[in-house]
Amino acid sequence: MSDGEDFDVLIGMLSGILGGSDGIEATDSNVHLPEAIDVVAIRKRTGMTQEEFARSIAVPVATLRNWEQHHREPKGPARVLLAMVDRNPRIVRETLAA
Repeated sequence: MSDGEDFDVLIGMLSGILGGSDGIEATDSNVHLPEAIDVVAIRKRTGMTQEEFARSIAVPVATLRNWEQHHREPKGPARVLLAMVDRNPRIVRETLAA
């Protein structure tokens, strides 16, 4: 599988745990998504630049910048992925490494 296919599989799995129209409620009561996600702090814990971090989570750099500058908020699977990176900053690298 290519990195893009691996990411699609990961996002598909993450999407499966989300419910509700706003992408914040979870279908499993054991799943907790924080109300606020500090994207800058999460990225800095990874030690990556904006470009590196955006590439690692397969979003455009402009999207990452909008999240970091609070122009937009991550939604749905992006929130889940960022919460996972917040808990384990190496998770994307470990999961998608070739």
